[in-house]
Order: sequence, then C-alpha cells, then structure tokens
Amino acid sequence: MADFRSLEIFYWVATFSSFRRASEQVNTTQPAVSQRIAALEHEYGTLFERRTRDVVLTGRGRALLGFAERFLALRAEMEAALSEPGRMTGTLRLGVSETIVQMWLMRFVERMRAVYPAVSVDITVDISPNMQAALLGNDLDLAFLVGPITLPNLVNRPLFSTTVAWIAAPQLITAEAPLSLGALLRHPLITYPKNTSPYVELRDLVLRANLLPSQIHTSASLATIVKMGVEGLGICLIPPDVVRRELASGDLVILPAEQSLSDIVFTATYANRPDHHLVTEAARLAQEVAQAWTDGAGAADR
Repeated sequence: MADFRSLEIFYWVATFSSFRRASEQVNTTQPAVSQRIAALEHEYGTLFERRTRDVVLTGRGRALLGFAERFLALRAEMEAALSEPGRMTGTLRLGVSETIVQMWLMRFVERMRAVYPAVSVDITVDISPNMQAALLGNDLDLAFLVGPITLPNLVNRPLFSTTVAWIAAPQLITAEAPLSLGALLRHPLITYPKNTSPYVELRDLVLRANLLPSQIHTSASLATIVKMGVEGLGICLIPPDVVRRELASGDLVILPAEQSLSDIVFTATYANRPDHHLVTEAARLAQEVAQAWTDGAGAADR
C-alpha cells in the first residue's frame, strides 16, 4: 500500500509534470523519485504517460491524484490541530509589492515572528506579474500583489485597496481648479513599470484621448519614483498612502485632476495545495494586519 512519502512524491510529479522538478521540491534524487513512482505503478497500474520533456497523468493517475490530495490535506490538518504554532518550523517564501513594503510589511513580519517564532520569512520584492509566475512555478509560497489572479489553481484573499493620484512637487505645477488630462500630460509622468495596472491604465487614457505625453518614466522601485517626484522631475502616479510623510511636509502635493484613476486592489495569493497550512495562516495574518493598518490610516485622516 502507498505510504505518505510516495503519495507526496507522486503529487509533486503530477503538479510539475516532471520527475526532476519533483525531486528538487522534495529534496531527494531523481532516481529515488522514479523508484517511488515505479512502485506505485506496480501496485496501481500506469499513472503517467512519458513524453520527451514531461509526463502526463493517465486516467488512473488522475484518480490517484484526488486521493493523494485528500491524504496530504488530512495530514496537514492533523499537524495543524495537534501542533502548537510556536513550535512550527520552516521558511515562508514571500513575494511582496513594494507598495506594501512602504505601508505595513514590517508589521506583518513582526506578527509572523510573534505567532511563528521558529519560521523564517524569505522576502522577494517584485512586480505583480513576476510574482504570479513565481507562484505558478512554485518559487514563492505566498504573494502580496495586485489581484485577484483569476486562475483556478490560485487562491486570492482580499487585503485592501488604495487610491492612485496625480502627485507632484509644488514647484513643478500648482493648480486650484482640476487639471485636464491634456494639462497633466504637458509634464513628464512617473509611474510603475509597463506591465503593471497603473501604467496600462495610463497608456489607455492617453490612447483614448489621442494625446501625446511629454515623457513617461517607469521604475520598479517605488523609492525611486518618489525621489524623482520630490526632485520635481515629473508628476507621479502613485498611491498617496505611500507618501504620507512627503505630503505632510509639503515636499509633494496631490494635484486636483478631472481624470481619476482606478484604485489598486491587493490580495494575498497562493497556490491551492493540500499541505499549505502555514501559507493559509500567513495569509490570514496578513489580512488582519492590512485591516488594522487601513483602520489606523483612516483614523489618521479624520
């Protein structure tokens, strides 16, 4: 009869369609993976159709995958119910949008340390499209990104939304009445990279209005965008929440504008896998931290 280890290895081979990637995931050799799969196939019949570059589940393989997922999920549930959070060990591979780094990431890390003191958090700061690819490739366990990601094997938990505004140094442009899109586009614009939602929305606005912007500068570094804005190099399209200090000091101002921009919605997104109890709990903690931060930010505005 199949044991948990064999079912776990089978699950990862099925997930990646690869013996090699499964061996890396479970930290064993490829021959050891092949041996486990051969033993399962001896007992249950052919589970994979071998191809040149990958493997594909057969009908029997798909049936076994359903049972393997249930076994692994039950084991994770048992371990979660019987283990104390403070004794849980391991590493959470976390991807984060820099917008969240500037807001409440440090509070989340503190909360993780308090609840799971023996769990390390390995943080990667990146743009959302790259983090989505990393989740699908199992290079990240959890990502705080612009979502939701509408793929069947990804779970999205809502975190918060934040407005995006036209923000500039007061010496660059002053206005009391709302500025038209044409007036805004006479100045260089500074925003997120080209494959992000703020840039795509800006591009579509420009195309629909049939206007030619002065320049559009992009950067994956939010700190760089803010610095360029403070130096008067252009109008930033970013959330006011990330420049509260600069707005309070007068280094930056929110420009009145006729054209509003869509809010950015962030989610805690992770792959729907049976053994991800730590990941789901980390996502739940992130929701609590984001809500507390949102409530505190709202109180500060009143």
